[in-house]
Order: sequence, then structure tokens, then C-alpha cells
Amino acid sequence: MALPDRRERTPAAPRPGHTAPARSAALRFVLLIGVVSMFSDMTHEGARGVTGPFLGSLGAGGLVVALVAGTGELLGYALRFVFGCAADRTGRYWPITAVGYTVQMLAVPLLAVAGYWPVAAVLIVAERSRRAMRTPARDAMLAHATAELGRGRVYGVREALDAAGATAGPLIVAGVLALHGGYRVGFAVLAVPAALTLLVLAGAWRRYPDPAGLEVDEGVPDRRGTPRAFWIYLAGMGLIAAAYTDYPLIAYHFGRAHVVATPWIPVLYAGAMASEAVAALVLGRSFDRWGLRTVVGATLLTACFPPLVFLGNAVPAVIGVVLWGLGAAVQESVVRAAVTGMVGPDRRASAFGLFDTGFGLCWFAGSLALGALYDRSVTDLVAFSVVLQLAAVPVLLAVRPMSGAGTGRR
Repeated sequence: MALPDRRERTPAAPRPGHTAPARSAALRFVLLIGVVSMFSDMTHEGARGVTGPFLGSLGAGGLVVALVAGTGELLGYALRFVFGCAADRTGRYWPITAVGYTVQMLAVPLLAVAGYWPVAAVLIVAERSRRAMRTPARDAMLAHATAELGRGRVYGVREALDAAGATAGPLIVAGVLALHGGYRVGFAVLAVPAALTLLVLAGAWRRYPDPAGLEVDEGVPDRRGTPRAFWIYLAGMGLIAAAYTDYPLIAYHFGRAHVVATPWIPVLYAGAMASEAVAALVLGRSFDRWGLRTVVGATLLTACFPPLVFLGNAVPAVIGVVLWGLGAAVQESVVRAAVTGMVGPDRRASAFGLFDTGFGLCWFAGSLALGALYDRSVTDLVAFSVVLQLAAVPVLLAVRPMSGAGTGRR
């Protein structure tokens, strides 16, 4: 499948080149987008930790809760190619990003006034699916800063701030619940970071109306189609996606097997997000030096998390959750840095969308398989997850000689 070409439009402003002011401008842009991600994740990850029990309090059964969560996640990935193509064809990266964030940030506080589970279900699916709208366009705009700062650094910084918000959000809601505020009060409190998300986003748009002006030619070939390396890379990452256990299943296991006390389960999730934040910064720097070898090395480490999480007691489980957070950092930072080096600037949103769609479909299929295996045998789940992650290593190594994404920044 070839990625679509963007329509002709007015050329961007003269590109700044590798100068100190240009680097400063690029860094400010990345930090602004990172702060947007931080407040956004504070909002929707804060809500995500309690949407299941909230639906239950409105009368929804387990099947409904699973269906709502699964549908939201599936749409959140499956529609990314559609919106990525739309961004590349129209060049309207900012408007598409803004609409996606606006719907997301409105949906969470509105849960505070949802009186029936079907209403809450629509809001939850809307919140998750709007990620598909804003993510490819946002990441394509961020890619314009990669030549000045390094691909890994750009996506690593954004993901670190994103994960910091994902750490704080669940803790905020946990604090509200500890004070007997209830789910609705928790959703209402999240209106504050939601509003901050949109305010910072508006400021970033106003200050950098054309992020393409930050672009410096990195020598990426201007291919008309999708390079073969992209498909091999997607195959390797698809294996990892299918092998990666959702945290809700991990949390379910912790509760069912009494690995840790129930109040500690959301705290461990916050710890995983903190691990992700730190790892994203380290991995970003590493990617700029070592390229895809960073992804391979991280995969060898994350292949250790399933036995630690599902077969160990509390101490190994905590170590396993930290490694799980490391894998999450890889998927949200350096994975995108590699895709940036495979396509030209006019097709990045489409490439991000196509990659995320394939990755999400593999994740969804893997989640179903892992859930079925857990009901049959925890050992089988562990074996399935470890084998698939290790099988991805030779596939990822095959990408390195074929693409600039496989080497560090020169």
C-alpha cells in the first residue's frame, strides 16, 4: 500500500538550519507539545483507572465493561491511518490535532454528569477514539524538530512528559476517592488538567503556526511508496504488540492471586508510568546514538516481565511492572522515531497512522489470545508472551541494514 501524497500548497517559510536559535525554537516547540501531552494524559489516564467500576456503578455488567474498553482501544488505533491520510492530504495538521484533543478533553469531565451507562459508554469510546484523530497529525508536526534535536530525543521528551501526566492522573483520582469524593467528583476534578491541555495547545498553535519551518533536510529519501523496511519493522513491532499484556489483565491477576494488596494495584500502575517517563528520556538519547539496536536491547529486557509479573510474588512482580513500563516507553517514543526516518515529511502522518493501525490490530488480537490463555493456564500466557517478543528480535535486526532508521543520528 502506498502512502498518499499531500496536495500542493504554499511552500513553508525558509528553514533555519543547524543554529542555536533554531535548536532553541525546536526545543520550545517539543516542550510545549510535551506539556500538552502531560495535561492530556493526566486527564484521560486519571479517568481510565476508574471507568470500569464507574460503568459497574451505573448497572453495566462485565461484558459491557470489556466491550466498551475494547471498542475504544480498537478505534483508537484502527482510525489512525484514516486521520493520518487526511492530515497529509489537506495539510491541516493543527486543526485536526485540535479537534481530536478538544473532544477528548470534553468527554472526561462530562462523565461526571452521565446518569446512565450507555451515555457513559459513548463518552468513553469517544475519548479513546479521538486519540486516533490527533496522534498522527501531532507526531508528524513533532517530526519537523527531529533534525535539530535528534529523533529519539524529540519523541523521548514528549513521552516522558506524557508519562509524568499518566502517573499523576490516577493518583489525583485515588486521592479524591480516598477523601470519599466518589467517581463523579473525580471526573469533575479532571476538568482542570483538561482545560490546561486546551490552553497550552492553543498557545503552541499560536506560537508555531507552521512547524514545517523547523524542518532541516536529514537526507531521508523522498519515496513515493512505502519502503520495504517499514513493513518489516511493522511486522516485528506487531509481534511485540501481540505479546504485550494490557495492565488491566495484570491488575486482575494481582487481585485474583493476591500478589499485592488491592490498594497497591493502582499505585503500581502509577509506578509503571513513572518508569516509562524516565525510560523514555534514556531511550531517546540511546536511539540517537545506537538506532534500532536500542529497540532490540529493550525488547530483550521486556521479554523478562511476563514470568516476573505472572509467576512471582510481590517483589518480582514490582520488578516486572517496572520492565513493563520500559516496554511502554519504547512503544510510545523510539518506535515513532524510527518511523520518522523511513518516509519523507509530506507522508509522515500517513505513515504514523498506518503503523499505529497495524500495531493496534495486532495488540487487540494479542489481547484476546492472552486473555484466553490466562483462563486456561498462566504458564501458557507467559510462554506465549516471551516467545513472541523474542521472535521479534531477528525481524527488527533485519530492518537495520535497509533503512536510516536502523542507525543512530549522524
